[in-house]
Amino acid sequence: MTTTRRSWTLQQRLVGGLLAVLASVSLIVGVVSVGVFYAQSMAGAESSLREAMQRATLAYRSQIWPTAGDTAGILRSVGQSAGTLAAIVPDDAPPNAAYIAGVGSGVLPLPQSVATDLAAVPDDGRAHVIDPVPKLGQYLALVERQKDGSNSAVVLAIPLTRVNNDAVTLAITITCVALFAIALAWWFGRMLVARALVPLRRVTATAHDVSQLPLAHGSVSLPAGVVVTDPATEVGQLGTAFNRMLGHVASALTDRERSEQKVRRFVADASHELRTPLASIRGYAELTRTHGQELSEDSRRAIERIESESVRMTELVEDLLLLARLDEGRELRREPVVLNDMLHEVIADAQVAGPDHHWVADLPDAVVTVPGDEPRLRQVMVNLLANARTHTPSGTRVTVRLEQANGTARVTVTDTGPGIDVSVRDTLFERFVRADASRSRRAGSTGLGLAIVHGVVQAHHGAIHVQSEPGNTRFVVELPLA
Repeated sequence: MTTTRRSWTLQQRLVGGLLAVLASVSLIVGVVSVGVFYAQSMAGAESSLREAMQRATLAYRSQIWPTAGDTAGILRSVGQSAGTLAAIVPDDAPPNAAYIAGVGSGVLPLPQSVATDLAAVPDDGRAHVIDPVPKLGQYLALVERQKDGSNSAVVLAIPLTRVNNDAVTLAITITCVALFAIALAWWFGRMLVARALVPLRRVTATAHDVSQLPLAHGSVSLPAGVVVTDPATEVGQLGTAFNRMLGHVASALTDRERSEQKVRRFVADASHELRTPLASIRGYAELTRTHGQELSEDSRRAIERIESESVRMTELVEDLLLLARLDEGRELRREPVVLNDMLHEVIADAQVAGPDHHWVADLPDAVVTVPGDEPRLRQVMVNLLANARTHTPSGTRVTVRLEQANGTARVTVTDTGPGIDVSVRDTLFERFVRADASRSRRAGSTGLGLAIVHGVVQAHHGAIHVQSEPGNTRFVVELPLA
């Protein structure tokens, strides 16, 4: 199973980048500071070690103490600090070593193994860090060869416990201060970045509101825009550009709405004006056909064609007028409509109009009532059944089912025809769309039937869906119950 990595927000990236830079700088400063401090401490310790070596060598050469040839003699010289190790490495005898145990404890001898480790310190004039006694920690050791003819060497070592402890203390202190600074920077950085991004959030909220508006049709009122407090900043420039874009979009939508209103008004006026001359043409054609004078066969056929085409054009004009009224958002009548009775009547009419089809009614016993305009809803059902009759071959089974659930009445018209062509499926409810590629008018189709269905259903606050495949095409109309 793959997991999707969640992207960081701009605020998280800015604050995270700030903390990363601060942590990197703190790490570099801490490492450099501890390193410089440690180097300086080691330099001071080496200086103290060389001074102690001078005192030890002076005591060894002057033989002030009775046991000047012994290691204890050079450790009892004035100024030697507690914890100091010393070893005398003669040429002809094993080395011996001792150390100052502490104030009041005197000088104590060390095992021969420790003396051997001290004798192994390189004699190169430089101080070396050694660990001769694990329990005592690290030491800084220095070897000085005596020039008294005996060719013996004196090894002196001072503890580095204080140097190491001070370096660790400094590192812990810097770490604590850095962590506190990072926490403080996270707190204030988050507040500052959040405050700086407030205009950007306004832009996002306004853009989200605009995305929820129905911009496809009708009059649209866009938000006034976002408040830009500082146009000089990048966020302010974005807000200014966004407001300018909203202005352009609002202007374009206003022009589009004005143009659509002109087209709707023209279609409505033209359809209304065409009804009278079409009625006159049809009336004169009927009058001529029923006149007592004998007409030739060609004249009679011409008169019949004039009548049929005038009827067809009248239906087209009525459909265009209805669509224009729906586009204008005219309120439909709201009265209780019993879908059971309506579908019984519509199916009965469809059986008369299409006797070569097999019509099946699947209606419930319970009464299903919706609020709406009864003639318009009847036209929806008539158009759906006419569409199934027109575009399917003889013998096709057409089933009309009515059901209700979750406050919705659902009418389903299913046929076993060849299905809807994929090329027109997405534009099926647009105007003047025909499934026949040749746009044949043999069946009298105007290409407005399903557009009227879609418009009327939407005007009733409902929805229509279509699913089609060879042998199974389903139109589903959903209407809110009363």
